[in-house]
Amino acid sequence: MRILMTIAYDGTNFSGWQKQKLPEVRTVEGELEKALRKLFHDPALECIGASRTDAGVHALGQRAVVDVETTIPVEKIPLAVRPFLPEDIVVTKAEAVPPEFHPRFDCVKKTYEYRFWNAPTKNPKERLYSAHQAKPLDVEQMNRAATAFIGRHDFAAFCAAGSSVSSTVRTIFDCHAEREGDVVKIFVTGDGFLYNMVRIVAGTLMAVGLGKLTPEALPDIIESGDRRQAGQTAEPQGLTLLEIYY
Repeated sequence: MRILMTIAYDGTNFSGWQKQKLPEVRTVEGELEKALRKLFHDPALECIGASRTDAGVHALGQRAVVDVETTIPVEKIPLAVRPFLPEDIVVTKAEAVPPEFHPRFDCVKKTYEYRFWNAPTKNPKERLYSAHQAKPLDVEQMNRAATAFIGRHDFAAFCAAGSSVSSTVRTIFDCHAEREGDVVKIFVTGDGFLYNMVRIVAGTLMAVGLGKLTPEALPDIIESGDRRQAGQTAEPQGLTLLEIYY
């Protein structure tokens, strides 16, 4: 039976989602597989994840599948695996899916949130989940700029070096910013994302919010395909994978 799990985790103490060759490197996938192997008494069990989040990045709606033989009711798997998981990972939902279902290839869109703590002084409670920006961010200008991302574009200017994808074309369905007190949130929904793309989008919108870039500059930056023209790559701790849609 193929089981699709929804997983939430605090990425602070992980070297990203994907397990590494060195067993001492702590990853979300590695810890999840250890727990599932204990639960299902299968030392060879492996899971397939939907999104490879980076070190320090969080998730509320990560997805992964696992193939198992079990008498545990599917809806009880989140509760059953809980004692085997570390405190910074939770399986929030489990459901049966067809054997041919693939969590990455069958995905139609994903939503990420990026958070800035936008106040003169840092907030210790926010340090692991937001990037600090002391100068005021102009959310109205950020939203004007964000509309340039919406649609199908070549996002080569928003891809970090080291990516091996065959195409840098992606579709963005929504991109906008919101302020809640001292927190500025950026939400991005797309059919897929390049390496560090959301963090570069966040860094670029931060530059707009600071007045370093104008909203009118964004279409030309996208068109250029030049990574040097976009903003900085925002820090990983501000990023959370909110949801994956099928």
